[in-house]
Amino acid sequence: MNYKTISSSSIGEFKDRGSKFFAYAFPAYSEEEWQLQLEEVKKEHFKARHHCYAFRLGLDKNNFRANDDGEPSGTAGRPILGQIDSFGLTNIFIVVVRYFGGTKLGTSGLINAYRTSAQVALTNADIIEKSLDDIFQITFDYALMSEIMNTLKKLEIEMVSQDFGNIGKITIALPKSDLEEKMILIKAGFAKVRVEEVADLEEIEGVEIEYLFTR
Repeated sequence: MNYKTISSSSIGEFKDRGSKFFAYAFPAYSEEEWQLQLEEVKKEHFKARHHCYAFRLGLDKNNFRANDDGEPSGTAGRPILGQIDSFGLTNIFIVVVRYFGGTKLGTSGLINAYRTSAQVALTNADIIEKSLDDIFQITFDYALMSEIMNTLKKLEIEMVSQDFGNIGKITIALPKSDLEEKMILIKAGFAKVRVEEVADLEEIEGVEIEYLFTR
């Protein structure tokens, strides 16, 4: 199953009667991700009067939110969410920052401003079609780093993130379409055993593989 989202962040701008609107669109796959992005935008635009936003996560269309952040009800978050849906996107977060220009825009003016700002950000974005992936975190002892990295590179596994602190952590994405096959090959590579022997493995010493979420 495929879905549409954006490959990376993008920006849109709009001005009306002195008010300035800056829209930021981000790919997002979890509550933590969009909250972190919102905080970063608030830090950058700490003098702005409003930070209105909307997001839609997942494929069931039920995980979404529209926030007006002090603007009249329905004039900001909903128009932003409307653009997300108009472009047919999910796993996306958009925040629109407003600097008040001294002149009130009225309900219709605000709706147009927030809708247009989001639309420009999405027009500027790289919209992509993605397959449904399961995201896993691999935690491992550094003594096994060579086997871990060589296996993932050999199998051309997408590495979403890497964290080499006190213990190694790598987040990977596996397409649902061939999840079982890929996981067997990964475990065989990590444990240095034949594919046929993977079924007998209760665990791989020094390695933990944890499912995180589906994107």
